[in-house]
Amino acid sequence: MTTDTAHVAERIDRSANDVYAYVSKPENLMAWAPGLGESVERQDGDWYVQSEALGRVRVEFAPRNGFGVLDHVVTLESGQQFLNPLRVVPYGDGCEIVFSVRRPPGTPDADFTGDVARVTDDLARLKQILEK
Repeated sequence: MTTDTAHVAERIDRSANDVYAYVSKPENLMAWAPGLGESVERQDGDWYVQSEALGRVRVEFAPRNGFGVLDHVVTLESGQQFLNPLRVVPYGDGCEIVFSVRRPPGTPDADFTGDVARVTDDLARLKQILEK
């Protein structure tokens, strides 16, 4: 099975280490990606996002690492899981953050385009926050 993937990137004038440190803290999610949900909380060692559209979803990030990998798995209440590749890559004096938006099978073009637009907005917001 193949799906479409859109790689959305934003260049940020901060070090890769600074961006990784900020993004790797789930408690910062609502600041830079408010479209994900209304709140984020930690319960029994796991992180949960409350979303009007998806309900309560568990978000599990890759273990901390020195490679800028921030991949995360989102688990819906149904148990269905989605892997979201996310990388922070050094680029000159700053870095680039790249989110791979994947289209699940059966997703209409308009929905996929909307997902890509939301991620584009989120990464632009992250840039704005981190370059202040």
